[in-house]
Amino acid sequence: MDAPLADDASLMLAWAGGDAAAFKVLYARHKGPLYRFLVKTTRDRTQADELFQETWARVITARDRYRPEAKFSTWLLQIAHNLAIDTFRKIRPLATSDEAEAVFATQPAPEREQPDNALSEFELRRRMQQAIDNLPDDQRETFVLRMEYELSLEEIAAITGVGRETAKSRLRYAMARIKQWFA
Repeated sequence: MDAPLADDASLMLAWAGGDAAAFKVLYARHKGPLYRFLVKTTRDRTQADELFQETWARVITARDRYRPEAKFSTWLLQIAHNLAIDTFRKIRPLATSDEAEAVFATQPAPEREQPDNALSEFELRRRMQQAIDNLPDDQRETFVLRMEYELSLEEIAAITGVGRETAKSRLRYAMARIKQWFA
């Protein structure tokens, strides 16, 4: 098998069968996107580092049980999501939606730019990151999965363990809040 050109499911199955080179290709393909997902989800590089290592440890442990019923990236992100949720639960109790709204409402409003002053690309990226960082956790995660991974609502729902309509609603609210940030 020409491992670099193989699809993820074939690589995972080859690796489970003993092809170490197949794992190297899978890791190389997914390490960057997985790490970015974890950093954006946790907003803490140390925590993201730990979750990154634990996610790959779980992939290694589960290699013999892997079945290509979903895309490899969906399976990988679901492992990472579940680990992040477990970590969040240990660190802090879940906030109610009212508490989350109150926290968001206390965030400082973005500085308004004069209409005739164009924002630099750097400033746009900075403000976009601020807007993403200020989303409630569930909306931020849904937004990142959609924009970073270009996942469908069905895939996002499977990863996050919610219904399709809930994922759609979270994405819609996230988009509305990000638009408000730039208004």
